[in-house]
Amino acid sequence: MTNFNDFLQQQLQDPAFRQEWQALQPQRAMAQAIIDARQNAGLTQKQLAEKTGIAQSDISKLEGGSANPSLRTLQRLAVGMDMHLKIEFLPNP
Repeated sequence: MTNFNDFLQQQLQDPAFRQEWQALQPQRAMAQAIIDARQNAGLTQKQLAEKTGIAQSDISKLEGGSANPSLRTLQRLAVGMDMHLKIEFLPNP
């Protein structure tokens, strides 16, 4: 049985898959940033939902990468985690 990384590496050999995977990188990075920030704040999804008024199911969708948050939602999440939101534009590697 192969693990996910082995499977991913195999799939990335397909140029169409690789192009789509790279195009979705910002969404994956955003989802991971939300997860990391919430965990660093020591909050569960339920606790963050209670602090922000954002449904726990919506937070789960954001963390799963199946929803695209507005800037207002990102700001609400940041306030709920006692953090500030920073958005950057970086040059391509």
